Amino acid sequence: MKQARIPNETELKRLLAVVVTTRYSARNRIIVMLSYYAGLRVGEIAALKVGDVYDADGNVREQIALKAAYTKGNHARVVFVNAKLTRELEKFATSFKTTMDFDAPLISTQKRKAFSANTLCQLFMDLYSKAGIDGASSHSGRRSFITKLAHNGVSTKVIMTLAGHKHLTTTQRYIDVNDEMMRKAVEVL
Repeated sequence: MKQARIPNETELKRLLAVVVTTRYSARNRIIVMLSYYAGLRVGEIAALKVGDVYDADGNVREQIALKAAYTKGNHARVVFVNAKLTRELEKFATSFKTTMDFDAPLISTQKRKAFSANTLCQLFMDLYSKAGIDGASSHSGRRSFITKLAHNGVSTKVIMTLAGHKHLTTTQRYIDVNDEMMRKAVEVL
């Protein structure tokens, strides 16, 4: 099975520029950010509730506790929210028209209903298509997240846990390698 392509920095900027032009730009941006900065699967993004991400005071949680029902393997896990994602989620909170409904979907359709994972996949495909990024999919952000962690020296065991994988071989398949990375690796010697 062909892996989702990982967009480079220029392509990611182009994707975000396209997102700004969309009707629901704040929602679409946070979808992309959850994929790239937290490594979430589309099903996990679609399942999130406002209360999973924001506390009773409306502050961004430091950790998102993914319930077992949200995850692919039906195993609960914790997602750590980094500083970049925290800033994005703080900006996104300003898009709520009224007080936060903590039981409402974090990401909702124009009819205020939760997205299905399939519909969210289609949205990702549409955004990548508009940005002219071939081979990318809803899994591209997740692959980017895992690959960046690996290239920054994070232990594969830690990456495996953050990704919610049961097997190291699964995590290893996500890590992309290119000539520049191999060049840097041999320069360490």
